[in-house]
Amino acid sequence: MKKVGILGGTFDPPHYGHLLIANEVLSALKLDKIWFMPNHEPPHKKKPESVKDEDRLRMLELAIEGNSAFRVQPIELERNGPSYTVDTMKILNAEYSDHQFFFIIGADMIEYLPKWHDIDILVNLVQFVGVERPSYSHQTDYPVLYVDVPAIDVSSSMIRDRVKKGKSVRYLLPDPVIDYIEEKHLYGTSKSFRHS
Repeated sequence: MKKVGILGGTFDPPHYGHLLIANEVLSALKLDKIWFMPNHEPPHKKKPESVKDEDRLRMLELAIEGNSAFRVQPIELERNGPSYTVDTMKILNAEYSDHQFFFIIGADMIEYLPKWHDIDILVNLVQFVGVERPSYSHQTDYPVLYVDVPAIDVSSSMIRDRVKKGKSVRYLLPDPVIDYIEEKHLYGTSKSFRHS
């Protein structure tokens, strides 16, 4: 059985926090691969309409370039409507029957697990992996493996805000992603925006 971690999210844009989490889980659990799975439309929140799905996909490809253990899994972008993890995992389990899936979630999502759509079915399709984060409760009735990840206080919303204000985002996300944001004028960038 191949052991594959799945890290879902909007990745709007992808940053070093995402890459750090993926690498730490890959290493700690001795997984074969990490699949980055961008959401089309997360059921629990509306995504900002500022960036097209194709741009998020391209930024993710640029962010993981050069790491053979990382790949993009675009399954949720290829389906319309809300992305329920249980539906996605049914499809992936059927398609990759020789894979064991480890679904990576932040500590904030551990508290939210009872509200996940068809959670009692989902726990039989994946092994949840919780990324430790201070100030969140790790109490849950569901089986969750825990991985300690060094704290890196960076978020996509903070990056979008900094870009909009013309502030530097260097060392918060990979340079090829920054170059792409500049080139495509994403998040309200202007021609004068520079990451250095």
